[in-house]
Amino acid sequence: MLKRWLLLAVVVIILDQTSKLAISSHFVYGESLAITSFFNLVLAHNTGAAFSFLSEAGGMQRWLFSLIAVVASVWIVWLLRKHQAEKLFALALALILGGALGNLIDRIAYGYVVDFLDFHWAGYHFAAFNVADSAITCGAALLIWDGIRGKKHERTAG
Repeated sequence: MLKRWLLLAVVVIILDQTSKLAISSHFVYGESLAITSFFNLVLAHNTGAAFSFLSEAGGMQRWLFSLIAVVASVWIVWLLRKHQAEKLFALALALILGGALGNLIDRIAYGYVVDFLDFHWAGYHFAAFNVADSAITCGAALLIWDGIRGKKHERTAG
């Protein structure tokens, strides 16, 4: 069963890297294409963490966030081995693992993460993000749901 979760992480990495390559090969840095009234494709480079946190930190963040991603990935694989039969928990971990490694590849290869999904409304833009960020966010939401669901189950069983 562990192989299934690791395969899902690999699929996330492939989707992430393929989409980033497609955008990078068709856009120049900063270029934007309006798709709908609330969504653009844009080529952005994020040297920081989520939502460009610490993007102006002078370069140390590349290695700091890379180290964090490696440590987190090792821990996630350990958790997956231990909890591989817990489907929702393992699904969440596999999505986070794939997203973390997808962004790690960018950090190591380029020194920044390629972002390209730009949602906006009434002149306000949400920070640009990518497939890896989406997988991490969905995985985190599933972890929260799993935790809440587990607490409900404990209350009704106890």
